[in-house]
Amino acid sequence: MAVEYSREDGIGFITLHRPPANSYDYGVIEELQRAVDAAANDAGARVVIVRSALDRFFCGGADIKAFSESSPDRNMDMCRLAHRTLGKIATIPKVFIAQIQGHALGGGLEIALACDLRFGAEGEYFLGVPEVTLGLLPGNGGTQRLPRQIGWNRALDMMITGRRLSPAEASQLGILDRLFPREKLDTETRAYVKQLTDGSASAIGAIKVAVHRGRDGSLDDGLSLERDLLDGLFRGRDAEEGVRAFVEKRKPEFNKAV
Repeated sequence: MAVEYSREDGIGFITLHRPPANSYDYGVIEELQRAVDAAANDAGARVVIVRSALDRFFCGGADIKAFSESSPDRNMDMCRLAHRTLGKIATIPKVFIAQIQGHALGGGLEIALACDLRFGAEGEYFLGVPEVTLGLLPGNGGTQRLPRQIGWNRALDMMITGRRLSPAEASQLGILDRLFPREKLDTETRAYVKQLTDGSASAIGAIKVAVHRGRDGSLDDGLSLERDLLDGLFRGRDAEEGVRAFVEKRKPEFNKAV
């Protein structure tokens, strides 16, 4: 399989493994869809890490040979499926982290942008959306998610030039949220994730949903959503336990299932 879902210690893993560059075709996007669904439905997974089994590539984007041999209609079918798959991540009340230690180009970077956070390794690899060099645009959400991440002018410059960024440049622009030495990427990511798995899954999930659903609407709509989510938390076990633990000066024991 090119995409596999697994779980370990409360962490879900979506692992890309399609040598040599994790490039994808329609079948790979179908596998990614199934992995995202598995992560969403796994009550034992409180955080999800999207990673590569390859050292040099996170994901090199679409399989251009397969792209060239397919009809425009078939290629658009793949883009629509990718939109549905990546769009679903924002609706899942679990934090998704892209763990990047190799090239993330085109659709590969777009997969990472669909995640909530992106942690990268230092090193000699590149991140970018070079579709313009093929006479195309970033069609898996790049034209929409990248401007929301780094601002429209910086994103536009990246997309119309197709220029590639080093990990340090990507970190400075805000594409990468954390940058670690390569040998520490996995341990540092897991240390961060442990903070989340030890916390309140219901609160963390509600915060994520509030941010994603509220950011593109009006302030009034966002505040209404915030109140609705807070009302649900007030009536839940985790809030009761968290408040009691604070009063009793002890560590809270939050519900481990999502």
